[in-house]
Amino acid sequence: MGRSNIAALVQLLTATSPRIREKTVTVICSLAESGSCENWLVSEGVLPPLIRLVESGSAVGKEKATISLQRLSMSEEAARAIVGHGGVRPLIEICQTGDSVSQAASASTLKNISAVPEVRQTLAEEGIVKVMINLLDCGILLGSKEYAAECLQNLTACNDNLRRSVISEGGIRSLLAYLAGPLPQESAVGALRNLVGSVSMEVLVSLGFLPCVVHVLKSGSLGAQQAAASAICRVCSSTEMKKLIGEAGCIPLLVKMLEAKSNSAREVAAQATSSLMTLSHNCREVKRDDKSVPNLVQLLDPSPQNTAKKYAVCCLGLLCSSKKCKKLMVSYGAIGYLKKLTEMDIPGTKKLLERLERGKLRSFFTRK
Repeated sequence: MGRSNIAALVQLLTATSPRIREKTVTVICSLAESGSCENWLVSEGVLPPLIRLVESGSAVGKEKATISLQRLSMSEEAARAIVGHGGVRPLIEICQTGDSVSQAASASTLKNISAVPEVRQTLAEEGIVKVMINLLDCGILLGSKEYAAECLQNLTACNDNLRRSVISEGGIRSLLAYLAGPLPQESAVGALRNLVGSVSMEVLVSLGFLPCVVHVLKSGSLGAQQAAASAICRVCSSTEMKKLIGEAGCIPLLVKMLEAKSNSAREVAAQATSSLMTLSHNCREVKRDDKSVPNLVQLLDPSPQNTAKKYAVCCLGLLCSSKKCKKLMVSYGAIGYLKKLTEMDIPGTKKLLERLERGKLRSFFTRK
């Protein structure tokens, strides 16, 4: 397809014959999905007629136009242009009234648009929050629900007003209900993580936050588990919440997560564990877990890629009151790691090293 032919096709989108408009938008949809003509399509003015077809085209025209916008909106520039040409309202209407394919494509397009920070307020003014929460509850396809969750994650990322709006519309309840499914999605956990710091502990507990987090840590993808551990870090501001999280059974799951292949997942698991361990009951539970000391010692690795080491030092420092744990730390090579970390000025390293070496020296003289 040459550029001049694309220009001609775009002109045919406004033809008087509904049949020609349908055939044309079907071809344009194929071109958009091919991934090779997006820039030409946008520069030749395809967005306004596509938006008009979403508004008032036939069923086929609406579906193909919405799928075309879904693909084109992956470009940040095109996403902004869709908003500028008044595309948000018709897309929201498709989310509420369209068939399954159109609904999913429209939700995906709005999700792509919501990734652009400066247009999020415009989306909110068009009522996107309520519509996405409704999709999360009642979406026809699983894909529609996943796009809605991702859209809510984008909207709540760095905007207190939008967080309050999602909370007031019952978004936390809907996210928790969605996450109770067999395969918790990372985007939904991410949206929940963005919201938990804005509501009270009592509200979270009453809505079922704790069993949901345990379910995600057990059954979610590594990304979902990471977002759940991050949510735990955000709500661990009170002794009571730390106690409830420990009693819910999160600690063994976080200790297991310390073995993850992803460095960022290990880091957030270690951070959540260190925060929970400031409560003595939780600290005792970590001590009882056979995997805790070896997993934490492995996280003393001084390499720059390992960003969990400062939390590992903190956790091991809290475990150091146990003779058994100290012996395990030494046997797994903690002293060698700590000597290297001392040179890097990692907080708490020097004190932990001194305690381990003192115990090792005392053990040596006892054997003599």
